[in-house]
Amino acid sequence: MSELSVSPQTLKVEDPLQLSSGASLPGYELIYETYGELNADASNAILICHALSGDHHVAGVDDEGKKGWWDGYIGPGKTINTDQFFVVCSNNLGGCRGSTGPTTINPETGKVYGPDFPIVTCRDWVNSQDRLRAHLGVEQWAAIVGGSMGGMQVLQWAIDYPDRLRHAVVIAAAPKLSAQNIAFNEVARRAIMSDPDFAEGRFIEKDTLPKQGLSLARMLGHLTYLSDDMMGSKFGRELREGKLQYNYDVEFQVESYLRYQGEKFATKQNFDANTYLLMTKALDYFDPAAEFEHDLSKALAKASAKFLVVSFTSDWRFSPQRSHEIVKALLDNDANVSYAEVESQHGHDAFLLPNTHYEGIFSAYMQRVYQDSTPSTGTLDGGNAE
Repeated sequence: MSELSVSPQTLKVEDPLQLSSGASLPGYELIYETYGELNADASNAILICHALSGDHHVAGVDDEGKKGWWDGYIGPGKTINTDQFFVVCSNNLGGCRGSTGPTTINPETGKVYGPDFPIVTCRDWVNSQDRLRAHLGVEQWAAIVGGSMGGMQVLQWAIDYPDRLRHAVVIAAAPKLSAQNIAFNEVARRAIMSDPDFAEGRFIEKDTLPKQGLSLARMLGHLTYLSDDMMGSKFGRELREGKLQYNYDVEFQVESYLRYQGEKFATKQNFDANTYLLMTKALDYFDPAAEFEHDLSKALAKASAKFLVVSFTSDWRFSPQRSHEIVKALLDNDANVSYAEVESQHGHDAFLLPNTHYEGIFSAYMQRVYQDSTPSTGTLDGGNAE
């Protein structure tokens, strides 16, 4: 398999975007990457929706030599085969990797938005992504694919724009957050906002970094992404020094691991604290059934896409039971839905990691998507109609 070499592109939208909150953006930019070639009738386009800390760099190697966060699944000959598909991924509105968000300049003040950037929702992300669809000349996505928060965006697409996607792939997701998940997000936000260097969200202006708070938030989040079995098999109760030190320094390997993950997120990955607050709040607000008498079946009544829903046995953050809710609502509407519950000890992170069973199911379904996207009047070779 050859390695994809990619460079980001930017869509600049000058029309105002009305947000679910009632606020509006006078204009915005979306940074995105594409992989593979769009065929003659634009029928082979795939949209990837990213999770909380993800971005537009989903596959291949960028200008800095960094691999995409889902590179194991996207590329020539891979599960989402770029020899067959034209794959698109954008950084969500409100992100911190190039799309308009808290780190970009507010045209009304000439300063970074910071905490003044308006709250955005999953619906707002989908509406902005639909502008990208139109810009690329895609009438209908062959499939929209997402894991975790990305899977929620897929559901929103199927509800709001049912005619603009033929397949929906929802992985390790839920139709809304549980009270426990909202509580996790609130603790993470409080960790960030309680850091003195947060400066009420104006840390960029004040040239500070809420490193401690952001590290703690990431440690908590990372803890929920792993299963107890995975942490036990990876770390157990192993001590760094081989014996107890009887102090409050890092003694267990699992403590060291979590601190490393938090430190890396806050410094090396340089994720913006305001973006973290915004993304977790968007997750909390996601509840498409609320507009339909809290009936998910009614919410999905107009969805016309074919669905693949995947869950993982050890995922306690978005358990298989949450995927069952989605499947039941789809079946209530006689939708075409395939469901797979994959054995894994990797917890919520399983959708990002190698797994033979998962890869087999995912690959087989994407071949079905490819067959549906092949023009009946000709054949496709390497993603191009002849």
